[in-house]
Amino acid sequence: MHASLSPALDVAIVGGGPAGLMAAEVLSSAGIRVDLFDGKASVGRKFLLAGKGGLNLTHSEALPQFTGRFRERSDEVARWLAGFDADALRAWSHGLGVDTFIGSSGRVFPRDMKAAPLLRAWLVRLRAAGVRFHMHHRWTGWDDEGRLCFHAPDVDVARPAAVTLLALGGASWPQLGSDGRWTTLLESRGVAVSPLRAANCGFDVAWSPHFAQRHAGVPLKNVRIGFTDATGRFVSRSGECLISASGLEGSLIYALSAALRERLEVDGFVELSLDLLPAHDPARVLAEAAHPRGARSLSSHLAGRLGISGAKAGLLFEILDKTALTDPARIAATLKALPLRLTATRPVAEAISTAGGVTLESLDADLMLQALPGVFCAGEMLDWEAPTGGYLLTASMASGRVAAAGMLKRLAAGQPQAAIQAALQAE
Repeated sequence: MHASLSPALDVAIVGGGPAGLMAAEVLSSAGIRVDLFDGKASVGRKFLLAGKGGLNLTHSEALPQFTGRFRERSDEVARWLAGFDADALRAWSHGLGVDTFIGSSGRVFPRDMKAAPLLRAWLVRLRAAGVRFHMHHRWTGWDDEGRLCFHAPDVDVARPAAVTLLALGGASWPQLGSDGRWTTLLESRGVAVSPLRAANCGFDVAWSPHFAQRHAGVPLKNVRIGFTDATGRFVSRSGECLISASGLEGSLIYALSAALRERLEVDGFVELSLDLLPAHDPARVLAEAAHPRGARSLSSHLAGRLGISGAKAGLLFEILDKTALTDPARIAATLKALPLRLTATRPVAEAISTAGGVTLESLDADLMLQALPGVFCAGEMLDWEAPTGGYLLTASMASGRVAAAGMLKRLAAGQPQAAIQAALQAE
């Protein structure tokens, strides 16, 4: 069944993630009638998933360091954050009745660590401001008259809008709504879109079946990873990661994932050096490995002298053959620089977030598409990426505010979406 023309909208927001919701807040606070559409039964689904282990809202580090986390897009994202930074996000959360605290790592969390109370309070405020939510409305593009088209239960809907915000997310966790299908819709309208790639993701390592079965799910604590990036620079970082059945993941890997992915894209693999004892100098490790062990097994010896046991011992036995395991020098050298080869990123659908998307060069300073005047974009669907630590959420919300300000400016100037209608009809 098809619905013909429904009443015109002042503002249509497509996508109910943090960027879309923040834009709805700015617009509705200015007295604008806002209609928000989402293909799922409820909004903020990925936001809720992010809070399952404790919602990391933002990070407390100084703004210059904060903006530097966005790598080659730092300058552009810094402009978004100038209007809504980490301190502003914390104040916003407090305004919703949700206090925050700074953890030992500098990350900022709600006092109760949960996402659901914050989202509930936010939606109450948005509904009180007049925001109308349209669930189970999957956006399918525009018709020949420039109207937004949605597939809803038992009906197809066409809605003209004065201005539109697309906040459709990337392609990670597609079961929550962000499946990346929008890329072809925009590319067909002349919008430049960089391919979506996994970010904050795990990487494949060809473990033996024995090692994978025995150690999958075990953390590697207090290790240091080193590798040469795509520019020839040696990168080294300490932290904790996790052995998975397919390779490596966890916070240390996620922090390095952009550089690891870029090296993979150049060479098809990355050679990692894994220091299992970063607090020990090589001479000490050699001395302990070479210490007479008497009747003790090698496993007991390494556990007693160096604290190498469990998954760390498993890695050593995974890499060295029986002959090498009789040589203390080989053992010591491997404990300080265990070689691992990463062969691929995990699939985009498994990633925490995605890189790629609508190129920032396709947008003006207000985040409006130059190819489609009156259509704005925000959030993870833009071509930038951030590490874990609250950076992605903060910048996504900040971009929603920038786009909303641009939409208000366009509405005030009396420039409705007639321009996009003309552009589409001219094709």
